[in-house]
Amino acid sequence: MSKRVILLGPPGAGKGTQALIIANTAGVAHIASGDLFRKHLGEGTELGILAKDYMAKGELVPDDLTIRMVLERMTEDDASDGYVLDGFPRTVEQAEALDEALLSQGQEIDKAPLIEVGKEELIRRLSGRWICTDCQTPYHQVFNPSKLTGKCDLCSGDLYQREDDRAEVVEARLDTYDVQTTPLIGYYQSQGKLVRINGEQEVDLVTSDLGNAITLSDGFS
Repeated sequence: MSKRVILLGPPGAGKGTQALIIANTAGVAHIASGDLFRKHLGEGTELGILAKDYMAKGELVPDDLTIRMVLERMTEDDASDGYVLDGFPRTVEQAEALDEALLSQGQEIDKAPLIEVGKEELIRRLSGRWICTDCQTPYHQVFNPSKLTGKCDLCSGDLYQREDDRAEVVEARLDTYDVQTTPLIGYYQSQGKLVRINGEQEVDLVTSDLGNAITLSDGFS
């Protein structure tokens, strides 16, 4: 039976890590919207060229274009037994369009686990990243600090923090997520597909809870 899961959660919750683990364990495809955009832009596909035109104008890529990318990816061989969606949908409008497209194929999403992490912890995770200016090796001041403050262990290059990783920018990103995604959480909760997962546990415990939640859905039994 097909296995169709949407993994929800804020930036810094570990969605990408968990989505990959779940997909590999269940033998289904990991479909990350960010990877899809990079692939289409890099390969200069028809969808990539259309998306690039909107981005060049500083405009948001329309939902229908994003959905076309996702639906096209779902037709590939590795997704024939199911998939874990990571980073899509982001809004209720996208979720409704996805449901409509799946319904036309006699399918539906089985489960929508939500990895929950408090705002302070998310800021700590996201704003702690530093990168070597010379060799681009990443560090984290809490989880993977360099031995010598401000210097790379491998090449002794200076470490810098990207603008997107600064605490005030991170907080703004999280506020945007809250505005966009709170209605989406309600959308899947009303369908009985939402499962809340404590994302502040150790990684293996989060994985275990996700596995248990997904196993309870018809598609993963």
